[in-house]
Amino acid sequence: MSSENLPQSPEQQTRAPRSDGQPSRKPRVAVVFGGRSSEHGISVVTAGAVLRAIDRTKYDVVPIGITTQGRWVLTADEPERMAITERRTPDVGELAESTDGGVVLSVEPANRELLYSEPGAVPKALGEVDVVFPVLHGPYGEDGTLQGLLELSGVPYVGSGVLASAVGQDKEYMKRVFLSFGLPVGPYEVIRPREWELDPAAARKKIIGFAGEHGWPLFIKPARAGSSIGITKVDSADGLDAAVEEARRHDPKILVEALVRGREIECGVLEFEDGPRASVPAEIPSVQSHDFYDFEAKYIDSAPGIVPAPLTGEQSAEVRRLAVDAFDAASCEGLVRADFFLTEDGRFVINEINTMPGFTPISMYPRMWQETGVTYPELVDLLIRAALRRSTGLR
Repeated sequence: MSSENLPQSPEQQTRAPRSDGQPSRKPRVAVVFGGRSSEHGISVVTAGAVLRAIDRTKYDVVPIGITTQGRWVLTADEPERMAITERRTPDVGELAESTDGGVVLSVEPANRELLYSEPGAVPKALGEVDVVFPVLHGPYGEDGTLQGLLELSGVPYVGSGVLASAVGQDKEYMKRVFLSFGLPVGPYEVIRPREWELDPAAARKKIIGFAGEHGWPLFIKPARAGSSIGITKVDSADGLDAAVEEARRHDPKILVEALVRGREIECGVLEFEDGPRASVPAEIPSVQSHDFYDFEAKYIDSAPGIVPAPLTGEQSAEVRRLAVDAFDAASCEGLVRADFFLTEDGRFVINEINTMPGFTPISMYPRMWQETGVTYPELVDLLIRAALRRSTGLR
């Protein structure tokens, strides 16, 4: 990338005069996406939708992609290229403006400078970043690692802090936190890396014993992954080994969950100035062509959810209350999508929360808020404004 094509720093941009005659500038938002996790492509799709929705009259925008190898790069600001096409998700490498240069964010809190560097060249300052909108999903982005870097850098950012992000990513500890706050969760078991690696027979026996107590089928899933990637529905002991190995391709720690019979209900939580509020809930109907609501059903075949969910007024109020309770229990900030089962006997059981839920045009989180009265552009603006209000420091 030649220096003349680099984004202008705020000092280089045209500034509108303020009422006191002094120059001012729009807040500068870095949309960070991609990353090293198996959800890389969905993150790019989410970023495209966010870039499309940000009000450019209010904010200056810098799109920053993280490649699957972990390199930060400036990318084209072309949301139309960041969509699923022919059943294939996009990749940051296809959007990078340069295959040589990289972007670095200063970790000095007094200096929020964004730097662009190429091999053998003096790094070029691109100006300060006022807020980061991280739309990464999964490890190395949604799990507190990126949030920790931004805390070190002193840069405000959209979404939950380090602790809540880590809890929201690790399904085991998420459930432990919920249980400690009295929230209902379904039966589960954990197989830690050493258990499977050192004594797979004992681990297998542990899973089969769990099935004996709670019945088949079981769901074998990575403990720290999302978008239903790596999950297998297992109907008998015969499929266990293959299911465990599939989950371990994404995370060495796996979660074993019993089937909770009931309807799948989701609810969005958004933080306003006066505190978190819940959206109208949605329902994920059973998908005839899929065993469960897996990655293909969510993003490729686009199985439509029902918004609002056909619930009684009492049920809707209850699930909205539980969603906010889950948000508070995990010390979340900004936004959360809370996923529940409405069991056959009328109880709500929380399955999980997502601290950076899918934000694609077909994702349930923005659809629920649209039905609640908050449009997609308004939703993005509310999240950026909340991040700008929030001071950095321990969160």
